[in-house]
Amino acid sequence: MRTAIVTREGFEKLQKELNYLWREHRPEITKIVSWAASLGDRSENADYTFNKRKLREIDRRVRYLRKTLENVQVVDYSPAQEGKVFFGAWVEIENDDGNKLQFKIVGYDEIFGRKDYISIDSPMARGLLKKEVDDEAVIKTPNGEQVWYINRISYQGFE
Repeated sequence: MRTAIVTREGFEKLQKELNYLWREHRPEITKIVSWAASLGDRSENADYTFNKRKLREIDRRVRYLRKTLENVQVVDYSPAQEGKVFFGAWVEIENDDGNKLQFKIVGYDEIFGRKDYISIDSPMARGLLKKEVDDEAVIKTPNGEQVWYINRISYQGFE
């Protein structure tokens, strides 16, 4: 089960994607499908078949985005969060081997296309919540438990 929360930035990005798909991309593809259909035999018309499939993909994504935006809760930064790891935090962690990771804890729908974002529902994020700088976090993974130490927490990002 996914937690239905998103950052303000993530909400605006999803809204922008929905607007683009519905107001710009879908009308373009609809015109191409209409043109291709007017050429006659649709069974062997690659333009028609390809763009009709593309139109279904757009419609599926639009339905998903509308449902998501309707049901998701936007979580904004609060000064009370400062100094601890909560939703929306940028966190730098390090393990005993000296491996460092930096990422932002965000909602599920925000992680795609970003290697520096992790979902609030991930084992790593769950293990780090409410921790402070220099705290030790034991993260349960399929390969066993891992120990990470929190180096930095920021709600503005790292330089």
